[in-house]
Amino acid sequence: MTTSTLLLHPVRLRIVQAMLGREQITTRELAERLGDVAPATLYRHVAALVDGGVIEVVSETRVRGASERALRLNLSRASVDPHDEGLADDERARAGFLAYLASLAAAFDDYLAAPRSTLEEDLVGFRQVAVVATDDEWRAVAATIRDALLPLIERSEAPDGARRRILGTVSLPVD
Repeated sequence: MTTSTLLLHPVRLRIVQAMLGREQITTRELAERLGDVAPATLYRHVAALVDGGVIEVVSETRVRGASERALRLNLSRASVDPHDEGLADDERARAGFLAYLASLAAAFDDYLAAPRSTLEEDLVGFRQVAVVATDDEWRAVAATIRDALLPLIERSEAPDGARRRILGTVSLPVD
């Protein structure tokens, strides 16, 4: 199975999204976070992500006769390479992009359903900007953004008041 086929499935993408920024999460916690996904479906997709190396099993413990697994996201396997053969045809690329958008919409729905402040106070934003740049300039911008985020992504402990956030990006030429 290609990485794109593995990751760009609506349920598997939501699982990965739920794990982003967490050191580890149990299958029970995943089930709570993705309450609209049937447990059998959730466990089947977790198994596919484990088999594909996207998720690693950190530990297993027995809880009331059932096995409870602690899981960790393997960040090096949790993204799709633009050269992935699964994105070679337009329909597959479109389906993957729509799965990505659906995962963002689901995260936003979860945010709206939870007790919260205002969008402004929570620093929620979504916007589009158009820039004119050469490919080399755009690569430099993408590298700058990555470099700015890396210390936050890789830190092991967050300071008091820090909140887990999702930043989704889409970049495409629109000539």
